[in-house]
Amino acid sequence: MNRKYTYEDLLEIIRVLRGENGCPWDKVQTHESLKPCMMEEAAELLASIRIYDQTGNPENMREELGDVLLQVVMHAQIASEEGLFTMADVVDEISRKMVRRHPHVFGTGNADTPEQVLTNWEEIKREEKKDKDWIESPLREIPRELPALTRASKVLKRIDKYYEGGSTYEQNVDGLIRSAEALRACRSDTCSKELEQIMADMLLKLSDIARIRKISQEQVLTDHIEDLIDRYEKPKAGDSESK
Repeated sequence: MNRKYTYEDLLEIIRVLRGENGCPWDKVQTHESLKPCMMEEAAELLASIRIYDQTGNPENMREELGDVLLQVVMHAQIASEEGLFTMADVVDEISRKMVRRHPHVFGTGNADTPEQVLTNWEEIKREEKKDKDWIESPLREIPRELPALTRASKVLKRIDKYYEGGSTYEQNVDGLIRSAEALRACRSDTCSKELEQIMADMLLKLSDIARIRKISQEQVLTDHIEDLIDRYEKPKAGDSESK
């Protein structure tokens, strides 16, 4: 086949795979069962961007973008079968959102800097969601499915913005020193629950420091893990001669 498949072809392929004579695996998938697939494909897409930055080769990124799109189309097809919405509804929804949240481009709004764009975006988003019955509070709105470090940063940022009682850099450092002393004292196997609480408190304080100093904790930890791997995997002097 010489012609390129189209977006419409992809929708039809997924419909057939989910149909009566389709694939046994695809037919039994649900929104819930596909959750790990979406998480894995999103991570692989991030990896492909790193590979592109390192090599300049976009082949892997093109493939992984397709895998993420596949997950979106699968969820939309399942929703269509359930009578909830269609892929056309998904496309319409995101298109309306982009127009609505960019009044400086599609309307009469004004935003001269990226920072102002983000400020306007958050204000419009807050106005859109204020009457949604599934949103319990500004803090509960942040998905618990996020990686814990990322979620902590977002929750702490909201606390600082919407509530009183946020901690300063100095307060967090002082708290870490106290927690470190408690950690030193908790050497017995009988205090495992206390140890968990101390570690959780320290991680949260470190997250708050990262928020205050605008540091990406996920990125710095990822980079440090890579340094750790390099430290153990790089051949030592003399290794090549001994083989």
